[in-house]
Formats: sequence, structure tokens, C-alpha cells
Amino acid sequence: MNIVRARDFGYTYPDASQPALEDISFDLTAGCFTVVAGHSASGKSTLLRALSGLVPHFHGGEARGELSVHGLDLREHGPGDLAAVCGTLLQDAETQVVMSGVRAEISLAMENAGAGPAAVARGVEETALALGIGHLLERRTETLSGGELQRVALAAALAHRPELLVLDEPTAQLDPVAGHELIGLLRRLNEDWGTSVVIAEHRLERCISAADRMLVLDQGRLIADGRPRSVLGAVDRDLATPAARMFSLAGLDPLPVSVKEARERLGERGRLPAVEAGPVEEARRRPRGRRGGPTPVLRMHGVWHELRDGPVLLRGVDLSLMPGEMVALMGRNGAGKSTLLRHLQGLMAPTRGRVERAGEVALLLQSPLDYLIHERVDEEAGAEALARAGLADRAASHPRDLSGGERQRLALELVLEGGPYAAVCLDEPTRGMDARHGEELAVRLGELARAGAAVLVATHDTEWAARVAERVVLMGEGVVIADAGVREVLAGGRHFSTEVARVLGGAAGALLAEDGAALLGASAGPPAGRSPEGSRAPVEELAK
Repeated sequence: MNIVRARDFGYTYPDASQPALEDISFDLTAGCFTVVAGHSASGKSTLLRALSGLVPHFHGGEARGELSVHGLDLREHGPGDLAAVCGTLLQDAETQVVMSGVRAEISLAMENAGAGPAAVARGVEETALALGIGHLLERRTETLSGGELQRVALAAALAHRPELLVLDEPTAQLDPVAGHELIGLLRRLNEDWGTSVVIAEHRLERCISAADRMLVLDQGRLIADGRPRSVLGAVDRDLATPAARMFSLAGLDPLPVSVKEARERLGERGRLPAVEAGPVEEARRRPRGRRGGPTPVLRMHGVWHELRDGPVLLRGVDLSLMPGEMVALMGRNGAGKSTLLRHLQGLMAPTRGRVERAGEVALLLQSPLDYLIHERVDEEAGAEALARAGLADRAASHPRDLSGGERQRLALELVLEGGPYAAVCLDEPTRGMDARHGEELAVRLGELARAGAAVLVATHDTEWAARVAERVVLMGEGVVIADAGVREVLAGGRHFSTEVARVLGGAAGALLAEDGAALLGASAGPPAGRSPEGSRAPVEELAK
């Protein structure tokens, strides 16, 4: 039986000049685990919205062709009908949560389906334990971090045990450990319960090894459909996993779909490097921007933040940021990253300690929709800002019709309008961005750093941090537990590390596909300033 059937399906948002989806045809069998890949604005989110009935019944616009979910035709059934068979987690989890309490939020779908009190209580408890959020059940939703809120929204989508589970960037706000645990949970649901899973992700290294099927979209069209191993070899390097890119650059075939497989293949060829090998070439780790002497632009002295009758959010944090630094702020969900950024900007004040600022601080929070208040994109920002955000052709669109990455880029330009700033702080800015737009963001931040601003980015994206940052501050339970160079923090880890580092066991501090390919004895690319088709030069070269 097919859980999803699409025949020449297409969709155009209201007032859009181009269709978001065009002539999409595929079948998904019940019990299939499917990954949907593609660059930002390729149509991934639109396809998932269609599977849940939000397109066209909520967003409006024009739908063409046929699409059915579990036998329910999209032309005749909207989100209310499809919710009985399809659980949905969208990019902006905060827009899905409607109840003030966590337990009430998870209970809602089961209560709407008519389940009795005992069944609801059991379902909430089982789902919360499966997702590791049992300790959040009595919390109010407005007190949760972005990652915690995302897991609560997922629990609400799962509690009534839908036949199909649709997830849009579900690991985007999760730390590496929680992200891998989530994919493992989804695979268990798929194998043990027979739940069909459709997941759209940019971080394919987290989910591709669990997938049976991979769909690739480009400009609204389906360009590849098959088993992940075969599809990986057909897509450009921007969409491949870091390990697959490393193999491709090193001239090794076939491309691996997991760290385990990559290590096995290298071991079979006798090419798995020793961990004690010498350091890789460090030219791309040169400092960005000027240091401006010994005076930091931001400094925290013994900063605490204690909630009355609640948890301690920050515990004696000492931190300094120098002009021109590019720093990644990392740590598990709930470690205090967002709270630290709010203190640096002044949105929150310490209960003990002090924060010193050498000038104005710009802050981009996790939810870009909080910054977008108009009906059209060109009402949010001027032509120059739209061009910098790569949105000149989306001027007439509604901000809510933009992809997650497009919203992030637009919100960043709005935040930076009042500059120049002594420091720029960003909270999960690569959420919803593909590798190409992530590098464009890195170029934009590099410009700010070279102008003298300290740049601090809270992120769970270890691949992006390894390519962009020169220093990593790692937090845990409100304290700074590590503050050092990017290779020292990320090269040898099991979770806070890159896929290439895990494949190579931290050998020579190799973090990126280019590093790994060079270590395996192959050229990582052409001379500086040029890039092979489908790959990317280091962000320093892109910024020139």
C-alpha cells in the first residue's frame, strides 16, 4: 500500500511569479523512511506542507495535479482530516505550540481524537520518555529553549501514533547528541511501529544512514529519486554528506552513507590515517579581521542568572570577545547559549556579576519571524538589503512564504540596518540554510569581522563552525567548560565534532572534507580562489 501518491502535482503560492512545486510524481510505500534533500527554496518545505494539508488549504494559492495521503485526496481533505493520519513538525516549532503547558500540549492531539483520560496519560508519558523530555512535562512552554520547544512539538505530533510523520528540519535546533538520538528514535518508530517517515534535512549526515529512500528537489522539480547510495553519487557536492565529499575529492568509490561504512572502506584499503599523524595545513585558520589591541569589545565578569523558584541559567561566566574575532558558541540544548547572548546584548541583566560593552551589540534571535511584520518582503527592507540577502526576486512574496533560510537572511539584514556595531551575536542563524547559503552567511559575517566587529554565533552545526570559526566556546549547564581553537575543541570528539573528524578519528585535526582528502593523499581542490564544479572554496577565498 502507498502512504503517499503524487501525480504531476504542482503548487504556486499566492502572488508568486513561479511555482514552488512543478510536475512532482512519486509513490511512497507504507513503512518507508524517506529523506527529502535540496538547496534552500528548492520546494522541500512546500512539499511537506502539502503532505499535511497546509498547502493549499492554509497558505492559499493554486494546486494542480493529484496528491493523496493514506488515500485522502488533498483536493477534498484539509489539515483537520489529514491530522488523523499525518503528524507534522514544521521548521518553526514555536508557531505550532498552542498550549501554555508542556503536558497539555502533548495531550491535545490525543484528546481531539477522542482518547480517554487513561490512554491520554499513558500516551503522554510514553512519548515524553521516548524523547527524553519527561523532566519538562510540568514546565510552561514559554520557559523552554528553542531545542526543548522543538522536542515538545515533536512529542505532540507523535503522541497519537499517526501512520505518517512529516518533519521539516527536525534536528536544526538540536545539539549533536539530541539530533542523533532523534534520528535513532525515528528509525525505531519506523521499524517497530511501521510509522512512515518523511524528513527534510540539510544536515544529511545525521539522517541519511537511516533512510530507505531519498528524494532530491531543485527549483520545485524532482530531479532524483532512489536509494540514498545511488542518489548520493548523482547530486552535486553541496548536497552530499561531508564523508561522501571527502571520498569524492580523494577519488575513492563508492561513496559511503555512514561514518561506519566510511571507516570500513578506508580500513579495507589500508588508508585509515593514524591519529598521531602531523597537523594539517593551517592556512585557512588564519585570523580574520584585526585584533585591535588588548581591549575586548565584550566582557562578562562572573555573570550569574538565577530564576526565583527556578533553575540557574548562568553560573559565574567569564568571557571576553576581541574585535574581529569569529567565535562559535556551542553546547547542548538548555546549556545557556541563548541566555548568554541575551545578556551580551542587554535584553537580560545578570543577577550577579557584570557585562561590559565597548559599543552597541546587534542580536539575531532564533525565530526570524519575530522580525518580519509586513505583508510583503519589500516592505521589510530596501532593495540593497534584499540584494545582500539574495531575495531581490522575492520582493512581492509574503515573508511567511519564504523558506527558513530565506527568512534567516532577511532577518539578519534587518538586524544589521542600525550599524556599525561593536559586536554581532546570532542565535542558530544557519537553521534552514543549505551549505551554499551557509557559506554566503559566513562571507557576510567575515565582512563584519574585518570591519572590527566581534562575531559570536550560537550554533549546533559543527560543520559550519569548523569552516567559519577560529575559536569555540563550549557551554554546559550554564558554565563555560571549554574555550579554545576550533581544532582543539572539535577534532577529537564523539558528538561535538564533524563527520570527517569522526571518520578519521581526529587524525591530524582534520575537520573538513578538504582536510580529509588532503590527508588521504589526494588534492583537495584547485589553486586558491577557484572551486571545482559543485564544490566550494574556503570562505576566506569567497570573501575576497
